[in-house]
Amino acid sequence: MLLEFKTKNYKSFLEYADLIMTAAPKQKGLDYSLCREKIKGKEIRGLSTSILYGPNASGKTNIIGAMDALRAIVLRGNIRNTEEQIVPNPAAANLELIPNNQYGDDKPVEFVIEFTEGGYRIRYELVLYLGTFMEAAAKRRVVLEILTVNGETIFERNDHLKIGELKSISEYAQNDFSDNLLEIAENGLNPEELFLTNGFKLIYSGTFAKLITDWFANKFMVICRADSIQLIKRFSDPQKSAIYIEKTTNDAAKIFGINSNAVGYVVSDDESETRLCSIFKGLKNKKTVAIAADIFESYGTIRFITIFPLVIKALLTGAVLVVDEFDASIHPMALNSIINVFHNDDINVKHAQLIFNTHNPIFLNSNIFRRDEIKFVERDEETNQSILYALSDFGTTGDKGVRQHEDYMKNYFIGRYGAIKDIDFTPIFEELLGQGR
Repeated sequence: MLLEFKTKNYKSFLEYADLIMTAAPKQKGLDYSLCREKIKGKEIRGLSTSILYGPNASGKTNIIGAMDALRAIVLRGNIRNTEEQIVPNPAAANLELIPNNQYGDDKPVEFVIEFTEGGYRIRYELVLYLGTFMEAAAKRRVVLEILTVNGETIFERNDHLKIGELKSISEYAQNDFSDNLLEIAENGLNPEELFLTNGFKLIYSGTFAKLITDWFANKFMVICRADSIQLIKRFSDPQKSAIYIEKTTNDAAKIFGINSNAVGYVVSDDESETRLCSIFKGLKNKKTVAIAADIFESYGTIRFITIFPLVIKALLTGAVLVVDEFDASIHPMALNSIINVFHNDDINVKHAQLIFNTHNPIFLNSNIFRRDEIKFVERDEETNQSILYALSDFGTTGDKGVRQHEDYMKNYFIGRYGAIKDIDFTPIFEELLGQGR
C-alpha cells in the first residue's frame, strides 16, 4: 500500500510535490474507502484512490512520470541512462530530461516513497545529482540514499555509509553487522549505483532488497498514457490459429459494451504473441470468425479491454495502479463502477489503490471521493513551476474552508480551489478574420 510519494526538481516541480495517500486528520465520510493495516500495533489508514485535477500542461502527468522514473531507477539499480527507449516517458531512460528546465543551477533531484509490504512500513529516499536540464555529460552521483523500516534507519548513504542495527529486519539479514562488512560495503560504493540494489543486496540482505524491488516491479503499476499500452498476451504452449478468451475480461467487456459475440486473443504466425480480436459466432456458414478488434470495436472499448486486466491484477495482488489519462474515451459510468470496486472493502480486501488524473468534473463529488482523495495541480504562468495540493488542505472552517457536502464541482469552476485556467480562443479567430478582409 502506497502511503506517500514525494519529488523535487522533477520537471515542472522545482519544489516538493507531495502526494499523500494516507487519510488527512479530521476528515470524515466515506470511511469504507479507507485501507486499514496494522504494523507494529499501529493502524495505518490509507486512501484507496486519489484523483488529480488541473488544466492542461499543469504538471499532472509529471507526477505520474516521476513515479515511473523512480520505479525505473530502482529496478535497474543505477542512475545511468539506458539504451532501451522508454515511451511515453523518455525521462525514465534519459535522466538528463528530469531536472527543471527553468533552473540553471545544479540543484539535485529528490525522490521519497513510503509504502507497506510484508508487514513492514518502508521508506526509501533518494537525492540524485543529475546536472542541469539536458546536461547529458554531467558526472552523476547519488548524493543521499536512506532506507527506513518501521521507523528505524537500516542504512544511510551520503559521502560515507552508515548501517543500522538491522533489528527490524533481523529475519532477513544474511550477515551480522561488523566493521569489516561496513568497510567492504563502503569501499564498494559506486557513485552512480544504488546501495539498495547493489552493496546492501549482496552483503546484508538480498531477500529484503528483493522484497522491495519485487514491490516496485509487481505492485507499483505506473502507466504513463494509458493509450500507449500494447495488448500482447503470451501463452506457454500456444496453438496456431487458436482463439483464447479470458472469461473475466470478456464478461466485463460485454457489460461495458462490445459489437461482437466476444473478444479474445488469436495467436499470430510466430506462435508466441497474440492480437486482440472480435469474435463472431453462429454465422451462416456456422464458423467462428475472428477480426482484429481495432477494425470492429470502438476506440473506447479497446481502451477499456486493455486497462481492465490491470484493474484485475491490482485487486488480486494489492497493487497500486497509477494511470495517466485513465478515463479518456471511457464513459464515466464505467469508470465510476471501477472506482466503487476500489472503495468496496468487501472486494478490495488486499488494499489495492487507484491513482489517476482527469479533466472530467463529474468526480468532484463528496459522494464519490473524500476531500483528501481529491488533488489539484496548478502551474504558475510566470515561473512555470507546478504545485500539488489536496482539497482537504483547505480545512473545513473559515472563508476558504470546504465542508463535506458542498458542491465541489461548482466551486472548482468558479476558481475557488485554483488549478483552473480561463481559455478564450476568440482573439485568434478575430485576428485571422481581420487579416482576410
